[in-house]
Amino acid sequence: MAMAPSRQGQVTTRSASEVSGRLREILGARLTAVIAGVRDTRTVNRWADGTESPTQPIEARLRAALEVTETLLIGDSPETVRAWFLGQNPVLDDEAPALLLATQPDQVLLAAKVFAFHG
Repeated sequence: MAMAPSRQGQVTTRSASEVSGRLREILGARLTAVIAGVRDTRTVNRWADGTESPTQPIEARLRAALEVTETLLIGDSPETVRAWFLGQNPVLDDEAPALLLATQPDQVLLAAKVFAFHG
């Protein structure tokens, strides 16, 4: 019997355009830009539209953000997920997850799992 692919597998097989577009759809262009570390939402729109591609480090950050987002969406609304990314997180020493994805993606995913599965 074949096993269903994990969310991580689904995230890694999506194009950068699909990842950017999904994040823009759920989190909005502004929060996606913050997570990516870019100032301009037009850049996010170009990635999502496929007219430009993010650099490899930014793409990795976006993929991590999508994995976190999809983990949180298991039990919460997009509005709650957006708030979670921006709020102080006790698991992350009261830092906002959106700002730590660049340097601590594994810790942010752990914090998301704690939130999603332990309320």
